[in-house]
Amino acid sequence: MRRAGIILLGVFMLAVSTHTASAGEAAKIGVIDQQAVMDRSKAGKGALENAKNYSMARQKIINADEKELEDLKQALEDPDSKLSETAKQERREQFGSKLEAYERRLQDFNLEIQKKQRDMVAEFSKKIADAAQAVAQKEGYLAILDKGDDSLFRIVLYHQPALDVTDLVVKELDRRSN
Repeated sequence: MRRAGIILLGVFMLAVSTHTASAGEAAKIGVIDQQAVMDRSKAGKGALENAKNYSMARQKIINADEKELEDLKQALEDPDSKLSETAKQERREQFGSKLEAYERRLQDFNLEIQKKQRDMVAEFSKKIADAAQAVAQKEGYLAILDKGDDSLFRIVLYHQPALDVTDLVVKELDRRSN
């Protein structure tokens, strides 16, 4: 993966040098931090808040299920219980079926939340790309590169701080969100 990124960057730099040699002008290149755009823009903050609220709503349901299971378990383990053996068996079966339903719901919610997060990131990445393109066209940038992320894959290993156009992209995104 890193090798492919280096090759891609090499091809990009070759294209930039060809463009500048033929046009006789310096290539203007910018760099953005997509995570910073997400964290600092109004739309990004809203998207993160929506994702958080969605997860919290699901967590409340899971917490209620856990409380119900805990209550059932305590009732089953109560030494002072005056339930008949048949009633205890029915409660154990009820507990087992509720535990299975809880585990299924937990798994379904986790998958649902992961999908919602992936969809949100994909949608927001498109908005960031559109805002970056608008900034590039307005400001005369030949390209705007994403810095990348150390935990995944960092494309830009070094850049001069003056090349960072993250704030311009945040402003453009906020302008489009109004």
